[in-house]
Parts: sequence; structure tokens; C-alpha cells
Amino acid sequence: MKPISPLTAATPAIAGSPEATTAPGPGGTPAAAGSRFDQTLRSLKVWDTELPAFDPEAAPDAPLGLFREWFVAAADAGQPEPHTMSLATVDADGRPDVRTVMLHGADDRGWHFASHATSAKGRQLAARPDAALGFYWPAQGRQVRVRGQVSTGTPEEAYADLHTRSTGALASALVGRQSEVLASVAELERASGAAWERARAEPDAHAETWTVYALEPHEVEFFQGDERRRHVRLRYRRSPDGTWERELLWP
Repeated sequence: MKPISPLTAATPAIAGSPEATTAPGPGGTPAAAGSRFDQTLRSLKVWDTELPAFDPEAAPDAPLGLFREWFVAAADAGQPEPHTMSLATVDADGRPDVRTVMLHGADDRGWHFASHATSAKGRQLAARPDAALGFYWPAQGRQVRVRGQVSTGTPEEAYADLHTRSTGALASALVGRQSEVLASVAELERASGAAWERARAEPDAHAETWTVYALEPHEVEFFQGDERRRHVRLRYRRSPDGTWERELLWP
């Protein structure tokens, strides 16, 4: 049997009717839910705002300064949580893995983030330290992609990183066990409650597995979206002598 194309599927039943809630579509999804998804997906606009110009000829010789400039511009433009980024790693079987983490800094050592060394990403980075970061700031139609090798900081840096954050962040770190299988929500509530109490009573407490990481880039790409799809892509690549080469890419 040929699958029904979303573009030629029948009009969904009236909301509230049995057909609207129970009739299965491809893959067992209720037909109305699938149609609603397709309609919503195709109705969304991209960059429905005036986008900034980007002249790659005026870009600096190294990517760090441009990243900092774009980061501040994203925050000033009202981009929610511009410090969130996707972190991609590879597991023991060579399968890619990705999640959203927070940027803790960007300097000459690299792009910084933190996590538990015992987490899935911590174990993956210990076995294979190559990783990639992805920033997306739709308020300005911009992306930044960073690829390189990750190294760990010192225990002193990990302690300082954890204790410059909120009580909630400390409590979460004290819970630990990130990426382990959880038996129930009730178990999480008990562990989180105990961690909150400890974080309040012992603000200097430390999570021994908390680790800071720095991704030292060998490649950084800056993408500036364009309303007419004439996107500008500027890639920096590090040479063996440590200097940066710049090149434009087709969108």
C-alpha cells in the first residue's frame, strides 16, 4: 500500500468528532493531528523581520572577535537565551549525539561549557574529544558553527564555575546521576529536594564530577541569512602554524 502524501491527504474531520481523534494516519498518528502538524509546519515564516547586513571583507582575521560581536548583537536584538548552543559528540559506536547546553565563556582557549564527567556527553568526550557547537539566532538570521577538539579544565576551575552560578544550578549539580535511568518522578523529587536543602545549607559544597570543558576550534563558520536566500557564509580554518584562513562558501 502506498503511503498517503501529506499534500494530498483528505481534509481532516471536524474537531471533536470521533474521526478527528481516533482515525489513524501514516505511522499510527491520528489523521487530524498529522494534518494539523503539516498545516502548522507549512504556515511558519522564516526571518519575518529585517535582517542585518554582513560584509565578509570587513571581518577580522580571527573568529573570536566576530563571534563576540555577533553574540552581543543577538542579545541586543532581543534574542532569547543567545548563550544556548547545540553540542554534538560521537558515542562509542560512532553514532552522533546532540543536546543543548549553555555557553560559559569564549576566549583564546576556546568555547567553554560544563557538565558532569559521568554524563553521556562527558563519557563520549573522554573517549573521543572531537566535538561541534551550533548557535542559532533567528532574531538576526544568524548561525555560528564551531568544530574542534575539547579539553578539560582543572578541578579549581570546575569549582569556581559551579559557584558563580545560582543555588538551583548548584543543587542540580549535587543531584548528579545525569543521563542515568530514572525509576520514577518521585525519586527525582526526593533527590532534588535533598540537594536544594544541601545547596542552601552548604553554599560551598562541590559536585566532584562537575567538569569544565573548552572546545579549541579548528574551524568556525559564520552564516548570515538573507531574505532572498543569498546567504553569506564565511568560514575560518586554522592553519598548521596557528593562523586563520578565511573563505566564502556557497549558500
